[in-house]
Amino acid sequence: QVQLEESGGGSVQAGGSLRLSCTASGYTIRDPCMAWLRQAPGKKREAVATIDRDGNITYLDSVKGRFTISTDNAENTLTLQMNNLNAEDTAIYYCSAATPTAVELYGCNLRTPIAYRGQGTQVTVSS
Repeated sequence: QVQLEESGGGSVQAGGSLRLSCTASGYTIRDPCMAWLRQAPGKKREAVATIDRDGNITYLDSVKGRFTISTDNAENTLTLQMNNLNAEDTAIYYCSAATPTAVELYGCNLRTPIAYRGQGTQVTVSS
């Protein structure tokens, strides 16, 4: 049974930073593909960053240069370092993972179907 649990959300002023973490059980970190998703009020859920087993990474254009996705394979954790946050980054952020079948069909990118998702952690950025 795959379980993903996020931590590290909170409130910050525009220009600030937050670091999100995700611990996984029943799923080997980034094998084959993990992603951070977010959903803002009234908006569709979107992927903001993905990482695959080879360390290949993709980012949503609006977070490039500000967000960094990484893993600690020894600790089986996924992180998202978010810098220079702005009000548009306000959302619930989810740790997520894809199945090998999905990756075979779609690769590991922002459009890869997600099979597993944590409960989410709130990020609020005030301007």
